[in-house]
Amino acid sequence: MKIGPKYKIARRLGAPIFEKTQTVKYTLSLSRKERSGKVPMRPKSEFGQALLEKQKARFTYGLSERQFRGYVDKALHAVNPAQKLFFLLESRLDNVLFRAGLAKTRASARQISSHGHALVNGRRVTVPSILLSVGDKVGLRVASANSILFAEATERMKAQVAPAWLLVDPEVREASVVGEPVYERGSQVFDLAVVIEFYNR
Repeated sequence: MKIGPKYKIARRLGAPIFEKTQTVKYTLSLSRKERSGKVPMRPKSEFGQALLEKQKARFTYGLSERQFRGYVDKALHAVNPAQKLFFLLESRLDNVLFRAGLAKTRASARQISSHGHALVNGRRVTVPSILLSVGDKVGLRVASANSILFAEATERMKAQVAPAWLLVDPEVREASVVGEPVYERGSQVFDLAVVIEFYNR
């Protein structure tokens, strides 16, 4: 999926949803008023606010509208749709590679998985959207381990704080899924409860 100018999109959505917009460089690129939060904005309607939250979530995971809608449709049948949607988004292989520190960004993680550099339970995979579950292990192919793509992977895995549902072993550059992602409202830059309401209209 081609995303477009990330700084511009992040400014429009009012949230640092991309990895490159979570840096000092991005903050300095904002105007003084934007940095202080004093930029006057037109009040959004309820629909406009819900659309904004949906776009934040979709761009965060780098999904097309069709892909994102597919996950929402599955989540709508669950007892807790927001939790189910979060589980589906976080359990994707590309996201797990990113969360574990094996990839610098989700876009890079998507490239790593689609090019066959990743292993799931010891088997080579080429589909970034594979959903992982408890007990699954993610690692790198031996033939790919020395690639420049992974030059900083070990140090990044040591420095990065992995979520509680992932057990990371930087020395062997491997991650194990030991639990399920739990959605806590307010812990992300997007609100999935509002996203669910948007699609329930």
